[in-house]
Formats: sequence, structure tokens, C-alpha cells
Amino acid sequence: MTLILGRKKGMTQVFADDGTHIGVTVVEAGPCVVTQVRTQETDGYNAIQLGYVDTTEKRVTKPLAGHFKKVGTAPKRFLREERLPKPASVEVGETITCEVFAEGDVVDVIGTTKGRGFAGTIKRHGFARGPKTHGSMNYRRPGSIGASAYPARVFKGKRMAGHFGNSRCTTKNLEVVRVDAGRGLLFIKGAVPGPKGGLVQVQTARTGAQRSN
Repeated sequence: MTLILGRKKGMTQVFADDGTHIGVTVVEAGPCVVTQVRTQETDGYNAIQLGYVDTTEKRVTKPLAGHFKKVGTAPKRFLREERLPKPASVEVGETITCEVFAEGDVVDVIGTTKGRGFAGTIKRHGFARGPKTHGSMNYRRPGSIGASAYPARVFKGKRMAGHFGNSRCTTKNLEVVRVDAGRGLLFIKGAVPGPKGGLVQVQTARTGAQRSN
């Protein structure tokens, strides 16, 4: 599995050889430092840990400061670990750039969705509104939420108003349309979760999809 961390820069469009335009999300990917490699023998599973964006030592805990010092790299603002189906082919201290991906690769992108605060059922779940006329009072209300005498309670998981967004989200099977190694940019077909400047994690698709070329 190929893995890299980056920031979402926004959306634009690129043109294919036949002149058709493709909507893409631009991700500023890497460079990332391999801060730890876990193996089945020592940790019970295979994984790789990446560090992204330098920060000051006072902004990390003492255990993390010692962790980075052992690796021989500056403290990192973001640390992410991803399990691998087999032992990693990289070593601690190596730098990973966007060049690990190529045009046509199929990837999964993990990010944190935009936080939208407390939202009603129409905005949060796509409920339909009630009629506006004939004295209707059920305009944007959720409607009935439970039964009567039995079971005399609301079932868990009922879709209701509440906190919306600011949650982990994975968009699967997106195609890498272009790789700009000079500027460290990935152009990924379609939309990815999160606001502009948000942290995203780009990894090889888990479905086993191969390059289209």
C-alpha cells in the first residue's frame, strides 16, 4: 500500500488529450517522513507511521519529542499510522513525496468533513419539509419519532437533529489524473472531504483496483 499525507488546496479542472475537461481536487502531498515502521514480529501487525508539517518542540509532548529525536527529524504536527497487508518496504527516516503515485492510480482519500454545527433533520439527513399552506404547523419539523404504548420509547439510532459534520470520512476509488512532482501536487478526479487547507490522507485503494492505463 502507498500512503501519503497532504493538504487539500481546492478544486479546479484539467483537460484531457481529447479536449474534455475533468473536475479535480488539488492536494499538496508531502513531503512526509517515516517516523516508525511496525512489524508482525515486534508489534503484532504491519504498519507505517508518517509525520507531516514541521512544528516546534514546545508544541509536542515530551514522549513525542523523544520519539522524533530518536528518528532524527524535526517534530511534526501531524502523525498518522496505517496498517498494511504485508511488511513495509520503507525504512525509518525516509522521505515520501507525491512521486510514489502515478497517473491512473486508484486511491482512497481520508479527511475530516466540514463542521456545520447543530443542524435540523432537513439539512442533516435530507428530510422533506411539510406543506407551507392551509395552516400547516409542520414546516421543518421532524415528525413522529416513536411509538405509543409499546414500546413507549424512541429507538436508538433514530435520525434526528444534532451535530452535523466534523467527522472522519473516506472517499473511495478516486483516480489520480495528474502528478506535479515539482510542486508536490496531486490532481485527483472528483471531490474529497474537508475544507480548503484541511489535512487529508491519500492511500492506495483497498478494493484492489489497478491503474486504468
